[in-house]
Amino acid sequence: MSNTHKTINPATEDVLETYSVMSRQEAEGIIEQTHHAFLNWRKTGFEERADILRKTAALIRERQDDYAALMTREMGKTLAEGKQECELCAAICEYTAEQGPTKLADETRELAGGRAVVSYQPQGVIYGIQPWNFPLYQVIRYSAANLMAGNTVLLKHANNVWGMALEVEKLYRDAGMPEHAFRTLLIDHEVSDAVIEHKLVRGVTLTGSPNAGRTVAQRAAKVLKKTVLELGSNDAYLVLADADIKKAAKICVQGRTYNVGQTCVAAKRFIIEEPVYEEFREACLAEMEKLSFGDPTNSDTKMGPMAREDLRDGLHEQVRKSIEAGATCSLGGEIPEGKGYFYPPTVLENVAPGQPAYDDELFGPVAALIKVKDVAEAMRVANDSIYGLGGGIFSADEDEALRLARDEFDTGMVNINGYNLAKPNLPFGGVKQSGYGREHGGFGMHEFVNVKSVMVSES
Repeated sequence: MSNTHKTINPATEDVLETYSVMSRQEAEGIIEQTHHAFLNWRKTGFEERADILRKTAALIRERQDDYAALMTREMGKTLAEGKQECELCAAICEYTAEQGPTKLADETRELAGGRAVVSYQPQGVIYGIQPWNFPLYQVIRYSAANLMAGNTVLLKHANNVWGMALEVEKLYRDAGMPEHAFRTLLIDHEVSDAVIEHKLVRGVTLTGSPNAGRTVAQRAAKVLKKTVLELGSNDAYLVLADADIKKAAKICVQGRTYNVGQTCVAAKRFIIEEPVYEEFREACLAEMEKLSFGDPTNSDTKMGPMAREDLRDGLHEQVRKSIEAGATCSLGGEIPEGKGYFYPPTVLENVAPGQPAYDDELFGPVAALIKVKDVAEAMRVANDSIYGLGGGIFSADEDEALRLARDEFDTGMVNINGYNLAKPNLPFGGVKQSGYGREHGGFGMHEFVNVKSVMVSES
């Protein structure tokens, strides 16, 4: 591989920056520095760690205009969505700072003839491999929890957002984090494999595709290291016959097209009961037709470009193959002319098994409409997936929707009559080929700690 890498503005196709790619030797030197930082960081008190995370939150808010502009340049997110991402990251840091001392505190347990303590001890260097779609959030999500727990952190970010990768390192340092407690590695996949296997790396967390998850988990398993995986999905949103159809259509389109549909928990498959199918279809098409796409720096633009040319072209191939296999395209479905990696809001109908729109994840602004006879079939189709990250139900009967969500939806998260992205106080993660492990809600702070039992017998 070349020892340099260029980042590209996906709206203009202009080169942004050229970065030097680190060698294995350079990466190993940074791992050692991060391990030495851990030996001191682990001894700090919870309140000291919490104060640094609160300062991190304040700096994110202070710098949100710059961070949002960087996201727009590197991966095409609109400025408004970039600022929303910054606010979520600040809230995560604050929640972690507030809850960390309680979640990580020692617990006392009964012990016959003595007493026992359960202690949550940090383990060392935790390695995160992160994608480009939420370039600040994906990093804050795992790093804040692990730094609060007393671990130190390495980052391998997607190479189209290396500017943000370096900014996060600077952010933590400016907030008061010790030198080398968080470090960014500008590396290729081959060096990343060596990082996973390095004796000083104690755990690996990845957000990405199922294929990436399999590769990383297998490599980590060979050296008996724990992994947390947050992978793809093709989340189903059920529109039941008693739903508020206009509201459902508006929320479903928002959930499908936020971040140009490049979201693991985007609403992707819309499963509609037959009596309201036509009404939902018309409302969905009307909402999709309202969406403007173009220059992401323009405040009127609802959707910027997709992040890379290969991603746009891959999505279009999935649409084309779905149509060849029997789907019908009711809106969009054509790559626009001109510069930039744009893709229009697209609606596919007659979506069925054997089509990418049914079986796979479409990581872009393509809605798949599926007509079903009743609730039982809707639930069966929703769960007829290799994935299990999120999903949703629209219904006037909240109690029955809650029962379906709790007892029958085979996913890690379910929305009822709404669409929510990640929340700092709620666990985030999936099942099946959407991965394993949980982040947020305090759960992430326990993923890479040594849950240690100490038993004291009375003398």
